[in-house]
Amino acid sequence: MLEKKEHLYEKVVLVGLITKDQDEEKLREYMDELEFLAYTAGATVARRFTQKMTQPDSKTFVGKGKAEEIKAYVKENEIGTVIFDDELSPSQLKNLEREMEVKILDRTNLILDIFAQRAQTSYARTQVELAQYEYLLPRLTRMWTHLERQRGGIGMRGPGETEIETDRRIIRDRIALLKDKLKTIDRQMATQRNNRGKMVRVALVGYTNVGKSTLMNALSKSEVFAENKLFATLDTTVRKVVIGNLPFLLTDTVGFIRKLPTQLVESFKSTLDEVREADLLIHVVDISHESFEDHIDSVNQILMEIEAHQKPMIMVFNKIDAFAYEKKDEDDLTPSTRKNISLEEWKRTWMAKSKHPTVFISALTKANFPEMKKQIYDEVHKIHISRFPYNDFLFEYFEEEED
Repeated sequence: MLEKKEHLYEKVVLVGLITKDQDEEKLREYMDELEFLAYTAGATVARRFTQKMTQPDSKTFVGKGKAEEIKAYVKENEIGTVIFDDELSPSQLKNLEREMEVKILDRTNLILDIFAQRAQTSYARTQVELAQYEYLLPRLTRMWTHLERQRGGIGMRGPGETEIETDRRIIRDRIALLKDKLKTIDRQMATQRNNRGKMVRVALVGYTNVGKSTLMNALSKSEVFAENKLFATLDTTVRKVVIGNLPFLLTDTVGFIRKLPTQLVESFKSTLDEVREADLLIHVVDISHESFEDHIDSVNQILMEIEAHQKPMIMVFNKIDAFAYEKKDEDDLTPSTRKNISLEEWKRTWMAKSKHPTVFISALTKANFPEMKKQIYDEVHKIHISRFPYNDFLFEYFEEEED
């Protein structure tokens, strides 16, 4: 059964560069992430190609020899798609496609394609469509060659699949129409946020696939879609949660990612407004991921860009059940073993010394949930009593029984 399913996956190769700004270790991390993105989009990776260059070639991104090597490989192995780890210029896309005679995608196009697959509501679909059109506009000539060939698959979903005659003027009109539509929805959503009253608002933020939706489900006892793929959640979900006897609103937001396309940041402005207007942020981190420190930096950078970095925050290090480190004795002949870390050991690490309240949990097994709930309660309570100083006596924390 599994073998049959594999055949449905589109075979692709990945291409990345080692440059003065990106060393070999960093490239490996990005390529691992690109492979997971490709898998999420419905592809299986046949091979990775990397090259060391001072900077990308202005015509073909990689050098001429490497381009010929990739071309020979895709032809020999009947690969239909080559995915590049950085955003390609319109001329690079055009030259590479002419040279390799296969479908060429970059990281931005791949992420947009995943968003197109994942968008469930009319609002999310409108946001994604706008981002796709803005990406498409400067690449119109190149994309139209694809459409004439009537290709499908990854990167080919979304606007323009059947309207080959669409020109730049119509695309610009469509962009203007979508922006107007989003403005109307943004106003409606702003009204909804205002109508939620003075209840404290808490937003889950974090890198994609760190377990925000699983945590949302555990805290709100609801069924928000959660899956071990990137960008499982696109639509903002708001639930009323009660900890102790203190109610607040909890929002699950779209996950962040390194090299997030600028078109998506703009299109998902209203979704990010949920973060901007939250009273408290819960920054969820996948502690089991080898690049979790980079993920923290990426999220903090985006929070800074949307001017939400000064908000009160709780750092929640998730997936402690999945974390293990290599323990090697001084004797090199002794084989290394895997060892889990206890909660007491976690509390002695540098992560626990953050300027923000910090807790280590597993959203899946609910490990250390009582401590996390107490921390959330304490932070929400602080905000609540500053807002309603005269009815603080109504709320008192008590331990809840775990299911």
